[in-house]
Amino acid sequence: MERPVPAGLREEERVLVSEQSWRPCPKARRRLRGCLEWVKRQLFRVGEDWYFLFILGVLMATISFMMDLLVSRLYKAHRWLYQEVGDILVLKYLSWTMYPTALAAFSTGFSQSITPYSGGSGIPELKTILTGVVLEDYLAIQNFGAKVVGLTCTLACGSTVFLGKVGPFVHLSAMAAVYLGKMRTSVTREYENKFKQNEMLVAAQAVGVATVFGAPISGVLFSIEVMSSHFAVRDYWRGFFAATCGAFMFRLLAVFNSEQGKAGWAGCAPPPSPLPPPGGETIAAVFKSDLKIDFPFDLLETFFFVILGAVCGLVGCAYLCCQRWLLAAVKENRLTAKLLATDKPVYTVLVVLLLASVTFPPGLGQLMASRLTMKEYLTSLFDNRTWGALLPNASSVADPPGVDPRGLWQEWCHPSATIFGTLAFFLLMKFWMLILATTLPLPAGYFMPIFIYGAVIGRLLGETVALLFPRGLRSEGDLRPVIPGGYALAGAAAFSGSVTHTISTALLVCEITGHLGHVLPVILAVLVANAIAQKHQPSFYDGTIIVKKLPYLPPIRSRHMASYQVVVEEVMERRVVALAKGGGFEEVLVALDASADAEYPVVESAGSPTLVGTVSRAQLVTFLQSHEHPQAPPGEKLAVTGTLGDNCAIEPIMLQLSPWTSLHQAHHLFELLKLQRIFVTRFGELVGAVSRVEVRGGDEEGDKEG
Repeated sequence: MERPVPAGLREEERVLVSEQSWRPCPKARRRLRGCLEWVKRQLFRVGEDWYFLFILGVLMATISFMMDLLVSRLYKAHRWLYQEVGDILVLKYLSWTMYPTALAAFSTGFSQSITPYSGGSGIPELKTILTGVVLEDYLAIQNFGAKVVGLTCTLACGSTVFLGKVGPFVHLSAMAAVYLGKMRTSVTREYENKFKQNEMLVAAQAVGVATVFGAPISGVLFSIEVMSSHFAVRDYWRGFFAATCGAFMFRLLAVFNSEQGKAGWAGCAPPPSPLPPPGGETIAAVFKSDLKIDFPFDLLETFFFVILGAVCGLVGCAYLCCQRWLLAAVKENRLTAKLLATDKPVYTVLVVLLLASVTFPPGLGQLMASRLTMKEYLTSLFDNRTWGALLPNASSVADPPGVDPRGLWQEWCHPSATIFGTLAFFLLMKFWMLILATTLPLPAGYFMPIFIYGAVIGRLLGETVALLFPRGLRSEGDLRPVIPGGYALAGAAAFSGSVTHTISTALLVCEITGHLGHVLPVILAVLVANAIAQKHQPSFYDGTIIVKKLPYLPPIRSRHMASYQVVVEEVMERRVVALAKGGGFEEVLVALDASADAEYPVVESAGSPTLVGTVSRAQLVTFLQSHEHPQAPPGEKLAVTGTLGDNCAIEPIMLQLSPWTSLHQAHHLFELLKLQRIFVTRFGELVGAVSRVEVRGGDEEGDKEG
């Protein structure tokens, strides 16, 4: 029976009351609601962060694993199609080129049709967001779906396009963290807090790396080095907890999938992967190596690891310079700029078709081991054996990839070239191919390609050292041959570290391979490479920020004493629109017309420029709407009168700079406090203002002087 609606209510209220009146069992519903509230209080007694960080890690690990599984199936379909067309060269070429071209075109078209912010890795934009700049569109939930689908198609292109997923997964984790943060506010019935959102974003960075490599420790450290100029130690446990949950879930799913694969292969041909050790599957390294642990390297080899670090640093500088130049040239060229503005899929088709044609196996691809996948590249390069010593016993025709992981090295063999020739040709061709692939407007990561490229540099140097010293660097004593796989580890860490300006790549190679024997020479090579790259070039992500002209403060690279002598007075903006505390309608109107600032400084009076606080633009607009205009007709005048100081809430100044403050100090304050603008005072009087634009310009001048 419907309850009567009280009289005297508005129509909207009557509708709400009538909707509430027919719900059955009000007592049972109240008891159930009370039970749920009690359960929530008990669960959140230890803090709600633990639950949401756990959900974030498990969610991203599941997405990462399912994406890898789907990409593997798509790549196997491409390999099957290439083998089934027979020996007809035209059909083999079409099957090799059209498959990745169609996938890349779909990735670009689908992601760009949903949101134009899904292209690239997303790390430059996320770095900008973490400095306090608002870029809401990059963390929108619709961007999540577009990036997942687009990234899956990009990865399915395989080594033809040669792109990874580390950067996009960091971006995906950030979007998931923002969405989970909104869910948390609805569950806990709290207001959305920007500081809380920033804490979740910090944890999401580590989850993105950890769920790609299954490496929680290096995932946290790498995300801190790449994303943060200043890091709050209170967020340390959040990153480690979420990254550990994600990495553990990612490896656990791999174990479950391997057990199902063993059951599925029962009664059939043996599986393509090597059999697990007795006792079943367990959690192991992603790229498990068989490098020798008893004597991994000779002490004299340290000299060659230093040379390897220097080579990686120099090549990294060349790569960063050329990549930044090409990225800007593509935007400035009339044809490519038009394609990227109106027909992004067409540009993607042209670039991917070129890359696929170069990697065609019967053509130049046979000199670059183009039939290998990204994971097979690393598995072969981290091989414990010396390829130069295996060549006399190698067969003239290599087996298809995937049959025997220990035979993957044969993909680098060619009758008309040596191992050194194929490795050097790979480095030469992939240098410009990697740079060209970074201009594609599709969701893609760029860390894994440079990681593999560095492994090839290290493998080439290691094979060279093994050729020069076949019995090792010591002629007397036991035979201790050189292990080129150790040089591949150091090269991968050194080159990727030099390009991204990170040191944690040394730990990353140890975590993903489960090998710690070469940790000291690897760190040495990474330090040497970083010393060279950081001196001469901005990092890969900072360079992209510069080209895209994002409102981000790049770090001051110069450490010359002249750069420390630059003070705020030399770069500050002197013409600042200020309002007097006793100003009226006309003064406020002139100030709003003269500047579009979000807040305005308020001084004591026109004759006394002592800074007393700031007032927001929104309050000034409200002030104009509620006050009378001096020239308005008498019938239109408002009754409210008064001055700015009487009717507006003036916020006190919490931070101000002196004209003699060092530019380095101002730069650190902007980074640490995520500021957008600071006023400059001399003995309390307003003399100027410094924003991110002036600090960035001053940094560039300081770098030139240094």
